[in-house]
Amino acid sequence: MLNILSLLVGVVGLVLAIIGIIPIISLINWIVFPIAVVGIALGVLSDSNSGRNLNILVAVLSGGRLLLTWGLF
Repeated sequence: MLNILSLLVGVVGLVLAIIGIIPIISLINWIVFPIAVVGIALGVLSDSNSGRNLNILVAVLSGGRLLLTWGLF
């Protein structure tokens, strides 16, 4: 059950992270990163690894975008 919830959080975060790649809308990554951290926490508590892995990917994507643009653009 927690893995399904983690996957849903990860899919929502991934969609928002893909939208956050657009330069003007990149500040949405400040919202996506905490969502991914919550998804990672849910994925760690579940028995399966797929939800956790998806949320790690989302966190790396949004965190990398924030890191490369110093969190501004």
